[in-house]
Amino acid sequence: MKLLDLSVFITEKMPVYPGDPHVIIKPSGNLQKDGFEDHSLIIGTHAGTHIDAPRHMIENGKSLSDFPLSAFTGRGVVIAIEDKQFDLKKIKNANIKPGDIVFFYTGLSKIFNQPEYFENYPAIPEEVAKYLVKKEIKIVGVDMCSVDHEIFTAHKIFLNHDILIIENLTNLAALKNKKFTVYAFPLNLALDGSPVRVVAEIEE
Repeated sequence: MKLLDLSVFITEKMPVYPGDPHVIIKPSGNLQKDGFEDHSLIIGTHAGTHIDAPRHMIENGKSLSDFPLSAFTGRGVVIAIEDKQFDLKKIKNANIKPGDIVFFYTGLSKIFNQPEYFENYPAIPEEVAKYLVKKEIKIVGVDMCSVDHEIFTAHKIFLNHDILIIENLTNLAALKNKKFTVYAFPLNLALDGSPVRVVAEIEE
């Protein structure tokens, strides 16, 4: 069994989507002084590699805790996006099945710590989002800061159909031409989203 981590490392210096709260990590217990080590962690629900629940943008939408555990794992499909263009024909040829978890690999995770990561990324087109809804996938994920730009059309299409969204993935290049299962369990929160440790189990 080969496991691949698809999540970014969480630090105080980690960039966040413009306007979101930054990560704060503070010691709250010192081993020499207190006999134990402990820390407080302040982190936004959409910081780092994270998962969006419907209530993130849909009025009266589901929270993460409304989904069964089975919603966070499934067969993975990775589709490479070249020249920042989502090719619907290529996506239709990707053999997507109901219940799949579909990741789009753009390569932008390589500039995660650079300002342009949040400035010049492609949005998932409306026609692609509607096609994935029709295919009844569980989760869509990207190695970008967002699946779209304001007015967040793709977000609303996916979330209106209870399709979860994962953003800020990394290491997707290693999944090209591989068969794999995705495990993406968030914190057990009745909220709009959560940081998530996304792992791919690659078939040998």
